[in-house]
Amino acid sequence: MENGSIVHIDYDLYNADDDVLIETTREEVAKEADQFDENRTYTPLITVIGDGRLIAGFEAHLEEADADTDYEFDIAPEDGYGERDPNAVETMGQDVLARSVRDPDSLAIGGPVEINGKQGILRMVRAGRARIDFNHPLAGRTLRYKYRIVKVVEDRAEKVSTLLETNTGLDGFEVTFDGDDVTITLPESVGYNQNWAFTKFSIIRTLRDHVGVETIVFREVHEARQVDEDTEGSEEE
Repeated sequence: MENGSIVHIDYDLYNADDDVLIETTREEVAKEADQFDENRTYTPLITVIGDGRLIAGFEAHLEEADADTDYEFDIAPEDGYGERDPNAVETMGQDVLARSVRDPDSLAIGGPVEINGKQGILRMVRAGRARIDFNHPLAGRTLRYKYRIVKVVEDRAEKVSTLLETNTGLDGFEVTFDGDDVTITLPESVGYNQNWAFTKFSIIRTLRDHVGVETIVFREVHEARQVDEDTEGSEEE
């Protein structure tokens, strides 16, 4: 895989020490491990090779991978989520913890906690004291990946729409090229996305880096709403 390649990856992630499944993109694997979530849609991960969004060990392996080939390999903690840091485990008063979170009633042992923008896990509450582990949940673990690159996006317009969808969580973009210039017709749902103004500039940089476009035009279309005759008649009555 070359840097900048946009790929779809099916993968299963295990704790290498006990071979327990941590996460997967494949429905059949989740069912076999008795971890199937009916509220989730199992689809391949979409990523850009060399973009730095994945852990270092996975990024490095992908750069040497071929499409439509099954791989299995282990990642040591230093190339994954790092070693556990004892200094990242903090103890505080239970009353301080309650004042530091949005909803104290939602606190549970083993559950997530966010304090001052830091994500942690509540490990203990005892005698008015609380212990919170701010290490990444996978820190210190050797990870085992089983994966396959199931698709490499080649079409230029599809590259643009894929990057738009993965960066916004929206679909329905229409993409047309004129040489190296691209016009993107935005779905109406973008108008309700409060983050669009900030996301747009990141998308412009991403499209120039990974697709090599020149001028980028974002096009909004607001069609007049049609009132059908039955509705109009009932309103007049």
